[in-house]
Amino acid sequence: MNIKTLKQQAGEYAAELVESGMVIGLGTGSTAIFAPRRIAQRIRGGDIRDIIAIPTSSATEADARELGIPLGTLERHPIVDLTIDGADEVDPDFNLIKGGGGAHLREKIVAQTTERLVIVVDASKLSEKLGTNWAVPVEVFPFGWHSQSGFLRDLGADVVPRQSGEVPFETDQGNIILDCDFGVIADPAALDKTLNARAGIAEHGLFIGMARDVIVASADGVRHLRKD
Repeated sequence: MNIKTLKQQAGEYAAELVESGMVIGLGTGSTAIFAPRRIAQRIRGGDIRDIIAIPTSSATEADARELGIPLGTLERHPIVDLTIDGADEVDPDFNLIKGGGGAHLREKIVAQTTERLVIVVDASKLSEKLGTNWAVPVEVFPFGWHSQSGFLRDLGADVVPRQSGEVPFETDQGNIILDCDFGVIADPAALDKTLNARAGIAEHGLFIGMARDVIVASADGVRHLRKD
């Protein structure tokens, strides 16, 4: 079974958690995209209705419009009932590294307004410690960004500015992403706090204590892991 099939299984499973009348957050990425496709099918089939979706990136917004999913904003809908999103790495406490698609700032804004954050992954994204397999994306403002790079190196990271082909990658907010390999992160919450305190860092890809559900697809089937 290939990775794309596993991602599809996880995304479609999560889409079944959506109920009529919900405000839902739509995540960004290669796994999260399968949820809105299934949600759109359910809307067209009359299984669910009165759905309002909050997209977490311009790409997700375009996909949702094409699928015919009604869209809203956080200004009009400040409480999100359910968000379905992907992750690049998940530890046993449901702490996450996100941002492989460069949308983690908007994803975190939506996640922190969400009653129930559901993460969809294939089994390869599970690890005992964050940083085992994935660098932490750090979104920084263009002004003075080299000083942020130096700060992150002083914290022990191997810092690589993200590229999009021959040019620097630019987020929806016009910012730069520095992919920071800290190695295995002994204390993700402490690193989260340190990064949050630094002026010039717009956001980073550590999501600590935010997820309530993790949907994991593997060759053995789909598992729904829950946190009380």
